[in-house]
Amino acid sequence: MTDPQHPRPNSAATDIRTHRLIYGCMGLGGTWDNQPYGAQEIDDAHAAVEAALEIGVTAFDHADIYGNGKSEAVFGEVLTRTPGLRSRILIQTKCGIHLPDGARAGYYDLRGPHIVRSVEQSLTRLRTDVIDVLLLHRPDPLAAPEEIAEALTSLHRQGLVRHVGVSNMAAAQVAYLQAHLDLPLVVNQLQLSLAHRDWVEAGVLANTTQSATLNFPLGTIEHCRSNRIGVQAWGALSKGRYTGLAQTPTEHATAEHVAALAQQHDTTAETILLWWLQRHPARIVPVIGTARPERIRACADALHRAPALTHEQWYELWFTARGGPLP
Repeated sequence: MTDPQHPRPNSAATDIRTHRLIYGCMGLGGTWDNQPYGAQEIDDAHAAVEAALEIGVTAFDHADIYGNGKSEAVFGEVLTRTPGLRSRILIQTKCGIHLPDGARAGYYDLRGPHIVRSVEQSLTRLRTDVIDVLLLHRPDPLAAPEEIAEALTSLHRQGLVRHVGVSNMAAAQVAYLQAHLDLPLVVNQLQLSLAHRDWVEAGVLANTTQSATLNFPLGTIEHCRSNRIGVQAWGALSKGRYTGLAQTPTEHATAEHVAALAQQHDTTAETILLWWLQRHPARIVPVIGTARPERIRACADALHRAPALTHEQWYELWFTARGGPLP
């Protein structure tokens, strides 16, 4: 067990908010079922982790449900294969979701005992003694904030969790939880991308009839910026729809626009998509979830170059993806 007053040295930046790019481990471990993983899944995970390290990524995002636990487990295997790696990286994981099981539907659970049990299981699978950042995966309407705060505080005091944050929460939910918690919430991880644009459209369509079609709580990004809560973007690469998997005419047009910008700026299409997020003043940190080493390497410029999109290019890309100009 690690003493929180004398934490184990870690050469990776210990504040998740200082990282410009995070590797998302959701695709590691194989299928999301109860089948065991094998040597191939470990090799694939190792290749993905090595590709991320190669481009300079030192923060890795997990969740206890990814791969039904296998994503964390194969990552733990990679850590045992690579002596000294743990001290060079930051590990973030999430808890609070029960996956469907047979006839039972999935549900959310942020009760104190479940948070504690989830952390203990993640530590075992990851083969580490501390989680650098623990995120609450989704809001649980039945959870008492006092109970959540007690569990998080206890885990922190025991040295099992260094920092805490949330995922998929609106501004009011974040503020309500923080009012009961002495530990600062350092992160809110949200679905943000060029394909999932409601986060940016909510702010400019608030006084129009189009606002009724949006699915993002207005003020969430602003709340995070005002309270030094880092904003992370899951789904940042838009599931490949602008880098080879376009289906609709608008997606094809956007993919062509992305490719043209990539050529103009001497970079990759993946980097253009990440720059579109990073160009926002909220200092959004993309989480790249691909398990393919070549696509991971294609994101290198998003880590090592400042976003080169001009003000006009940023808007043009937005207009192309939405299929028309703003009102």
